[in-house]
Amino acid sequence: MNQKILTHIQEKAYFTKHHKVLIAVSGGADSMNLLHFLYAHRKELAIKIGIAHVNYKQRPEADDEEAYLKKWAFNHSVPIFTRDFSGSFSENAARRFRYFFFKEVMSSEHYTAVVTAHHADDQAETIFMRLIRGSRLRHLSGIADRQTFGTGELIRPFLPFPKEDWPDIFHFEDASNHTSAFLRNRVRNHYLPALGAENPKIKESLQSLGAESRFIFQALKDLTARIKTTDCHEFLQQTEPVQMVLLQDYLEEFPDLQVSKGQFNEIMHLIQTRANCTYAIKKGYYLLKSYDSFEIKKISPETYRLPKEKVVECDSIVKYGQYRFSFKQCPDNKETEIPIFSLSPILLREKRDGDRIHFGKFTKKLSRLFIDEKFSFQERASAVIGEQEGDIIFVLAAGKTYLRKASNRDIMEATLHIEKLEDR
Repeated sequence: MNQKILTHIQEKAYFTKHHKVLIAVSGGADSMNLLHFLYAHRKELAIKIGIAHVNYKQRPEADDEEAYLKKWAFNHSVPIFTRDFSGSFSENAARRFRYFFFKEVMSSEHYTAVVTAHHADDQAETIFMRLIRGSRLRHLSGIADRQTFGTGELIRPFLPFPKEDWPDIFHFEDASNHTSAFLRNRVRNHYLPALGAENPKIKESLQSLGAESRFIFQALKDLTARIKTTDCHEFLQQTEPVQMVLLQDYLEEFPDLQVSKGQFNEIMHLIQTRANCTYAIKKGYYLLKSYDSFEIKKISPETYRLPKEKVVECDSIVKYGQYRFSFKQCPDNKETEIPIFSLSPILLREKRDGDRIHFGKFTKKLSRLFIDEKFSFQERASAVIGEQEGDIIFVLAAGKTYLRKASNRDIMEATLHIEKLEDR
């Protein structure tokens, strides 16, 4: 069996680019087999190994397991890194804690790969759990054998091999593996064995389902590689099934954003039907849809908001938003300056509901102006309104300036020079 696994690892070239490999070791049968295997074959694989262990402090034996691993590491001259769990314990919290710990060790100790002992049984269980939870078809592909992680990769070299083929080496038994409190335990100890009575190869069938799903979605990704998903013109030219695949692929770029099916459908509907909108998804993520493109972006509530209003007095200079405003009493008559017909202070502010600007024979709502000019949500939110004596005298949006139409009786008394500041 060892030779079969070694050949698989060499064929997949898991460690070709990795020389320092961190092994996640809990002390159970799976991770102890992984540790012994990689230690025995470290020269053939040209790797130096280290051990990462989290003590969850949930069982009386936890300290004994940590002590055993430290002694093993010392006797075999292998570096070991340990961390005690902190916080409120749950399966998800424990998983987040240990993976964050692995990333820290990778960064500080210059490991470029973390290796875990996931195997074929884990793969079948994961796919079945996702079926139970109603996951999308693309997520039935199961666990990846390698993926980008921290400062390198997360590798699972045992993934194709069932646990029953491994040697019985010294390990610690975790009594919690037999409780029915966790879904994975119920799947492992009850559901799959019951289904095995109907189909003795149920695990292999689930693994095949995962592999086929993975191949199908990779094929779709290859076939749509030249489509620029966030370009509305290209996206909306596709059939709805292709749009669905493209949007799912795009959402995969945001691993911490797990949208529900309802949210996915709402995002799709907005892209298909709205010319310009913003939609709060969750966790600070927004869909920003303009006429030509869309994007999902994590922003703070104030990202596109202007600071509080400012007043620029005559013969003064004020910075506001992305601009510098110079209000001069002595007109220079330059084309780049706005004529001002009063020496009263100018209020600089953001748009308000009901704002209108006078264009001579008619007035226009700023909301209508922004729609007609096809300004994006960001451009609307960062528009600067100039108000003097209660009237809007200019609107500055997307680098364009819209001026109030002066009357024949107005006499220019000053100018306003607007300078775009460099982005920093």
